[in-house]
Amino acid sequence: MSVRVTFTTARDERVEAEGEPGDSLLTLAQGAGLPLEGTCEGQMACSTCHVVVDPEWFAKLPPASEDEEDMLDLAVGVRRTSRLSCQILLDESLDGLSVSIPADSHDARRF
Repeated sequence: MSVRVTFTTARDERVEAEGEPGDSLLTLAQGAGLPLEGTCEGQMACSTCHVVVDPEWFAKLPPASEDEEDMLDLAVGVRRTSRLSCQILLDESLDGLSVSIPADSHDARRF
């Protein structure tokens, strides 16, 4: 079973993507061409994969670790429902997940 996710860009465009259970949200976003850099490749050494989770979905995610919270302190435009997309692993319970990509996100790998 695939897991459907809706990303909302800073321009209020909606991008639908489907991933497999066990995929990270970062990998899914990058595969859909969205501007999440993920400089540290999921090692929680940066905050370049910061997303804002829709409030109705936020409580359904496992809590952020202390290390993730520390990295979010460095992200621009953090909100109450902010998470690092590299730390969100897809599973069936997240089918329909909705997240927004902050306006300050960019992917330097594209240049």
